Amino acid sequence: MVKKGDPLIVLVNEASKLNVENAKLAADYADVNSNRDRLNELNINIDLARSKMSNDSLLAVRQQSLWSQQIGTRVELEQRELAYKNSKTAFEASVLRYNDLKKQLNFSSLQSHKNFEISNTLARDYTIKSEVNGRVYSILKEQGEIVSPQSPVAIIGDAGNFILELQVDEFDIAKIRIGQKIMVTMDSYKGQVFEAGIQKIDPIMNDRSRSFTIEAAFVSKPPTLYPNLTAEANIIIQTKEKALTIPRGFLAEDDYVINENNQKKKVVTGLKDYQKVEILSGITSKDVILKP
Repeated sequence: MVKKGDPLIVLVNEASKLNVENAKLAADYADVNSNRDRLNELNINIDLARSKMSNDSLLAVRQQSLWSQQIGTRVELEQRELAYKNSKTAFEASVLRYNDLKKQLNFSSLQSHKNFEISNTLARDYTIKSEVNGRVYSILKEQGEIVSPQSPVAIIGDAGNFILELQVDEFDIAKIRIGQKIMVTMDSYKGQVFEAGIQKIDPIMNDRSRSFTIEAAFVSKPPTLYPNLTAEANIIIQTKEKALTIPRGFLAEDDYVINENNQKKKVVTGLKDYQKVEILSGITSKDVILKP
């Protein structure tokens, strides 16, 4: 017996373990905290560029003041102003490099951690777990065998809930409805009849057998059941109380019976199944009939 989520089989795959370890190393390497030194270096460059820009700005303002007092030359003023513009551009460029690096590091960190999660998830896929609470009925693989996603490795089912799978001929499927009562007999329980009800009708016909598959659930079920047991079912499509019936084998030519004088007598039939036939008229319950 297993519960949902219980591990059943572990598939050996060393490559998946190595991929997880590699992804973990990549995630650790790309982590923002691991690259803090690179960000600090750019921060220092920003501070230096800011200081130079501030200094060049003061020198440019001072040179402008001197120039307004007719001190110095025009070339010196232009040089100071150009130096300020260059230092301002360098400062802005260093800020952009810092923001760009930070964005790249954040992206790389998130991407590498996602790759680590993906690798971890794929590695967990090599542990096959039960999807339901139930019983393991069969293990289909031996240790050391190769498996693939298309090959089943075990059969698990709900030990307390069995479904009857029945085949209905195409000539009869139009009479079948959800909820109809079914009387079931099984080779495992000779002489006993169990009640079930139709739950599902598969609308696609099997081209080979020219039949439809329907599913039913037990209303009164046997005390012990196993998968793939055979069953025969009678689907009740119509009922009638106090009907006069005879065994189907006593009906001759579909609408005649043989009386005790060995004479044919015509009858009108009603409901039928594989064992009995309803007689509407032609004979009474007091008549004696013979098997033809």
